[in-house]
Amino acid sequence: MALEIGTVVEGKVTSIAKFGAFVLLPGGKSGLVHISEIANAFVSDINEFVQVGQSVKVRILSISDDGKINLSIKRAEETAAQTPQRPARPSFRQENEPRPRQTSSAPVGEVAERSDNQEFEDKLKKFMQESDSRIADNRLYADRPRRGRKH
Repeated sequence: MALEIGTVVEGKVTSIAKFGAFVLLPGGKSGLVHISEIANAFVSDINEFVQVGQSVKVRILSISDDGKINLSIKRAEETAAQTPQRPARPSFRQENEPRPRQTSSAPVGEVAERSDNQEFEDKLKKFMQESDSRIADNRLYADRPRRGRKH
């Protein structure tokens, strides 16, 4: 089975670290669910939400060039809950039809500021996930005994 970004698959939690949980995916590949992608609530201890050996549904967020797969449990659950409840919306507007009025009392600048803030939050979350993944890789390779070198 080819893994594609945005798809929801079922996997098995293989190990838990301070920064996230590693999940074995179909096809033998594994990915990381960062602590920020475990649940919609604040997660201080990942063990309160998932255990080793547990089957979980995850959404594939990204696949890097070097094969690292970033996953999300909370986004897999959100889309499953939202999909049947969304009403169909028309995808176009007639030329003569007036635009809907803004009902919010907030100034337009504040609305733009919130979306900029959300974009920043997304970028920060992605940076933190990549940083934690790099740290885990560095620790993994630092703990291995070196071959071929004699000190």
